[in-house]
Amino acid sequence: MESDINTGPMRVLVTGGSGLVGKAIEHVVLQEGGKLEGEEWIFLSTKDADLLDVGQTRAVFEKYRPTHVIHLAAKVGGLFLHMKENMHFLRDNLRINDNVLQTAHEMGVTKVLSCLSSCIFPDKTTYPIDETMIHNGQPHDSNFGYSYAKRMIDTDHNQFTVFYLMSHFISFIAEGTPVTVCGTGAPRRQFIYSLDLGRLIVWVLREYEEIAPIILSVNEEDEVSIKEAVEMIADALDFKGKIQFDTTLPDGQMKKTASNAKLRRYLPNFTFTPLQEAIKKTCDWFVANYDTART
Repeated sequence: MESDINTGPMRVLVTGGSGLVGKAIEHVVLQEGGKLEGEEWIFLSTKDADLLDVGQTRAVFEKYRPTHVIHLAAKVGGLFLHMKENMHFLRDNLRINDNVLQTAHEMGVTKVLSCLSSCIFPDKTTYPIDETMIHNGQPHDSNFGYSYAKRMIDTDHNQFTVFYLMSHFISFIAEGTPVTVCGTGAPRRQFIYSLDLGRLIVWVLREYEEIAPIILSVNEEDEVSIKEAVEMIADALDFKGKIQFDTTLPDGQMKKTASNAKLRRYLPNFTFTPLQEAIKKTCDWFVANYDTART
């Protein structure tokens, strides 16, 4: 029997909808006019379904009957958790991705966007990184499990679109006590404001017709060191305490410089929020929502 899932207005299911990227998309859709008339957007959290369980995954798809899926859900963690639990990150993310993508396929979903990360690219490579280079070598050994699980999405993107998220997210709590930063502060990263990313993902959903991957990233020249980013956060929070770098702890991957040339061919005039402004907005939001913010 042919499914009627694709008739009528678009119904978008966002897995990982309670996370940072999911909340950014929700803001763009509900607060910035990103939702078109008649559309339905569903933002899932672990309270709605355990995507490690294929039965629960199937049930939530049957409940909402999405025509489109933005797949953000993943088992994630910081550097040290990845190093400690590589096997768990591999197995759990393989299961989540297989359950979501196979269920989407079986239920006739029109379009699935899957979010990958800059950390899955080869550790030893040439720069800048582009969309063709994901399998050109091993990822950094600090996150083998997560990286290889995410890479498997790319090997099966002949039906669904993949986008690479070339960014890391900043968290910082300023008290009256010294702040210790892990590592030397020398690694360099391209940070993207979450709302800019939300806007780009909605654009990919509506306008990007290729199945081939696309990198969503700020420009190469916008890359900064961790030390520079920490100093910007301290300035935004008016933090006057001592900042110390614990060089006995690992830095992780030293750089992941990415090219957004493909994105720029589509959106040459897209304006990214300058990093200092983005950090100030983020810190202001964090202070205003300190009691309820997810940390």
